[in-house]
Parts: sequence; structure tokens; C-alpha cells
Amino acid sequence: MGPEPTDSWGDAGLLSAEQERVGRLRPESWRPDPSPLVVAAAFVAFAPGEAGPGHAGDRAWVGAVAVREGMVTGSRTAPPVPGVVVRGHAGGRYVPGLLAVREGAMTVKALAALEARVGRPDVVMLDATGRDHPRRCGLAVHVGWVLDVPTIGVTHRLLTDRDRPVPALDRRGQAEPINIDGEAVAAWVCTADGARPVVVHAGWRTDVGVAVEVALRTSDVVRTPEPLREARRLAREARSMAGGGWDGYGPAL
Repeated sequence: MGPEPTDSWGDAGLLSAEQERVGRLRPESWRPDPSPLVVAAAFVAFAPGEAGPGHAGDRAWVGAVAVREGMVTGSRTAPPVPGVVVRGHAGGRYVPGLLAVREGAMTVKALAALEARVGRPDVVMLDATGRDHPRRCGLAVHVGWVLDVPTIGVTHRLLTDRDRPVPALDRRGQAEPINIDGEAVAAWVCTADGARPVVVHAGWRTDVGVAVEVALRTSDVVRTPEPLREARRLAREARSMAGGGWDGYGPAL
């Protein structure tokens, strides 16, 4: 993944302008192959007391993993999931629509380090929105453009319409599309029987249908798709190993 040059991550004004430009792009959607997918994911875990809106300079551990579709993870008998951990600092406090200021640079760094270790994934999954964004360029879209890789987002709620009621979906595979100004940007999706639906977002080079397919192909009995769960686990374990300190955790895994 060769990153596009960008100096916008730490500057809200530059970022907004770049979001406007990238959000107008509509590249041809990538289509998943029927063979098992390799799905990368990244998750940012902030130091205790520094989550939430936070501040510039907050300490974070970014876990990035590559999960092959069909892998069984999370048990002692399961094979280890390839991954890296990158330590970083928030570029600023969280402002809705400008998550890239806070997390963008270190997320890109972690995913680039992952590719250098295990190779290029088919698609990247992030805990972030995509086209569900005032400028149609949430972090999932922006990171995909920077790294030139298809992306999707998986979140627990919408960004642009937070008061929209959660639909009553409780059977795995049920989905309800989400449109903004006539454009399909995401969908509520039930990823596990009996679980509350998540929001699955179209990202860079993915449409809503593709995003939903990837989310369902990488989830089964729990709500959060497996790649994102593994990235979250890795980031939180690294934070825990640091014991709340910055120097307690050494090189990336």
C-alpha cells in the first residue's frame, strides 16, 4: 500500500478541504472474490483517562491485524493472528466529522506496518464511518484513499443522523439500508442472531452491498466482525501490558 501524500491529518482546515475533494471521488467498487478473504483491521485504544473527546497528544496503542476468512480466533488452540502494534499520539481532540485529526496518522502507520509484515490485504475494516459523513469522507474512506486499498467501516451508530432509531433486526443477515440525500451510504446489519445490529459503512472502493457482504463473511456468533475484534483485543492487550505507562510496552508485535 503506497500512501498518497497528505499533510492534512493534524490540521482541521486542511483536512476538511481534503475531505471535500476525496468525498467527491467515486472510484469503481472493488468486488470480493469467492475465495477466502484476507481482511485487515485497525483499532485505536487510548491510555486510561484519555479516551473520549480527549486532547492533542493523548497516548494510544493501535492494533492492526490480518484475518483470513474462516479463521477461528480467540481460543488457546487457535493459530495466532498476524498483527502489529504501533504507539502513537492523538493529533487533536475528537470533533465529529474530523476523526482523522485524532487517529488518522497512527492508523495509517499501523496498517502500513502490517502490510510490510504480512502482505497486502484484500480489504481493510475500521471502527469508523465512510460515506456517512457531511463531506462523504469519513475515516474509512480517507484511509482507503491514502493507502489505495478497499475499505469498509463498522460502527455502533451513525454520524450524520444519530437520533435515527435502531431498527428491529435480530436475525443474522437482516439489513436495512441507510440513505443520505438519495445516496446509499451504509446499512444497519444484524451480524449474529439475537444481537443488536451494527452500522456497516461503504468506504473507499466499496459500495454498501460489498460492505455488508464483507461484514457478514467475517462474523458469525458475536456482534463485532472478527478482524475488528482481534484488532481491538491486540490494542487493549498492548495497553494493559504497558500498565498505564508509556514505556512499559516495547517494540511492535
